[in-house]
Amino acid sequence: MGAILNGMVDSMKKLLFLIPSLGGGGAERVLANLVNNLDREKYDITVQTLFDVGINRQHLQEHITYIPGFPWQVPGNTKLLKLRSPKALYQQLIKKQYDVVISYLEGPTARIVAGCPYPDTKLICWIHVEQHTKEIASYSFRSFEEAHECYACYHEIVCVAESVKKDFEAIFDLPKPVRVLYNTNETDQILERGAEQVTDLVLSDEVNIFSVGRLRHEKGYDRLIRAHRILLDRGLKHHIYILGEGDEKEKFLQLIAENKVEDTFHLLGFRENPYKYVAKADLFVCSSRREGFSTAVTEALILGVPVVSTLCSGARELLGENDEYGIVTENSEEGVTWGLQRMLTEPGMLEHYREKARERGPFFSKEASVRAVEKMLDSL
Repeated sequence: MGAILNGMVDSMKKLLFLIPSLGGGGAERVLANLVNNLDREKYDITVQTLFDVGINRQHLQEHITYIPGFPWQVPGNTKLLKLRSPKALYQQLIKKQYDVVISYLEGPTARIVAGCPYPDTKLICWIHVEQHTKEIASYSFRSFEEAHECYACYHEIVCVAESVKKDFEAIFDLPKPVRVLYNTNETDQILERGAEQVTDLVLSDEVNIFSVGRLRHEKGYDRLIRAHRILLDRGLKHHIYILGEGDEKEKFLQLIAENKVEDTFHLLGFRENPYKYVAKADLFVCSSRREGFSTAVTEALILGVPVVSTLCSGARELLGENDEYGIVTENSEEGVTWGLQRMLTEPGMLEHYREKARERGPFFSKEASVRAVEKMLDSL
């Protein structure tokens, strides 16, 4: 019996996913979703981090091998990593040989995985965000030339949205095609957990708007606070709730105080189950300056909540080229204000987009996204 089991393990394709950490971000969450749902009879799966921090580690199922990185996140680690070559880093950090090694984020892990010395190992790199310029795209590399050389080592480059793909191809002129694979969402779990009761928050009798994201500059919560103030001054009563923690919390609290919206703009912090709060929302807003393929917007659609989003990566794929499933606004404070005002003032708008969200959500099912990834893995 033991020999049979060993034979089964030996015949499985050995996969390594490398990511900086398993923190509270969207990419980290969808990685956990993906590896948990890949066929465990076909793939022997390992997840390795550079830094052993983050809430999403606990979401890895028992059959996933986890290799922790350094016990804390080192400030300036990107510069430190650039002191060594990709090949030296790979040999130092990755101790075993795998059939497929995947960098699940652009940046430092993409540089490390490109240093793989084994000719039989297939390499995949996931790109989650638009990078726009050579300078940004090569920040984690010693030069743009090194970045181009590293990405050229990969057998597959995977982007999470068509807009991310177009951006990447505009920066890196690689001979091989770049593919788009959508993020994996735990659809059934999102709906199940969304149905739970909220007992620690009393929502207002006015329109309740939610957002989920880290309290960081790229999420645009500074301009959401100012848009909120403008709309209140126009007589449009509503409350805004943010689920998430981050480095700029004090800055946002100060801005809330300056705009005198302490009673209507609420920073709720990190919640283990954000879905039950979002499910109770009248409206979801993504005010981001930058996104990859917004996990939070996808989850709001799955929960059947109307969405207003700035025009960033993936917004049109999620909400439609002509606002069929939600409102996409200009990526600015004025755009956020305009989109929210439309939802708050135009008769029947919230009801219309609630129905459209319910229609759109199933398009991003777990089954379809996992099947697409397995098809790629099996083709290598």
